Amino acid sequence: MDRVGSSFTDFLGTTAPDLLPGRRTLPAVPVGELSPHATTIVSVTFDGGVLMGGDRRATMGNLISSRDIEKVYAADSWSVIGIAGAAGIAIEMVRLYQVELEHYEKIEGMTMSLDGKANRLAGMIRGNLGAAMQGLAVVPLFAGYDLDAAEGASPGRIFSYDVTGGNYEERGYAAVGSGSLFAKNSLKKTWRPGLSADAATRTVVEALYDAADDDSATGGPDTVRRLFPIVYRVDAEGAARLTDDQVAAVADAIVADRSAAENREA
Repeated sequence: MDRVGSSFTDFLGTTAPDLLPGRRTLPAVPVGELSPHATTIVSVTFDGGVLMGGDRRATMGNLISSRDIEKVYAADSWSVIGIAGAAGIAIEMVRLYQVELEHYEKIEGMTMSLDGKANRLAGMIRGNLGAAMQGLAVVPLFAGYDLDAAEGASPGRIFSYDVTGGNYEERGYAAVGSGSLFAKNSLKKTWRPGLSADAATRTVVEALYDAADDDSATGGPDTVRRLFPIVYRVDAEGAARLTDDQVAAVADAIVADRSAAENREA
């Protein structure tokens, strides 16, 4: 353990490198269309923290491979991660990242800084570059509550990435995935600084609703199966997933408002 310090990824690379996603032998041809892909993730800051939500659809080419996939996870007690891209590799990366943060806490006896967490995730994405070139790209969105935020600064922070591991801090809101263009257009109109947690929750769900309107790979609220976006809130109390009933109430209100607007126009 002394040879690799507090990084579980470095420890695994020394003891069993074949278990790391980025160290595996890659096929000679692109295989992206053979793997289910997770799609749209959005995140917004609010007065006191940050929210992240993701739709529930995964696609494989022109087919819907899953209607209820989970794309947003708690990375640790103070941060969350949402996945877009090759679903299998992305979920494996999330699990490895969760162990990485837990391992660091056990070895060092303290929580890693939010910037440190963002940089560790960037290194893991960079390690997947070979697979990304074969069509198995993973482009997550990362957000968390900054325990070291300066007085007066927003504690909620959001980080986006590219396939090379480039790490970019976003201001106020961000979206990744196939429906991100439409989600960002929605966020531009509905997000503003100082939103309450409830208003920000509606902003997240509405952005996913708008993305589903124009992107076939993004799933909208499914009122028949009662499948709704997964939304996490991270604030001074830590990371917590909103219940299905809470998200359903927001989604139902948006659907009702949209239906009323359509009826008025008719």
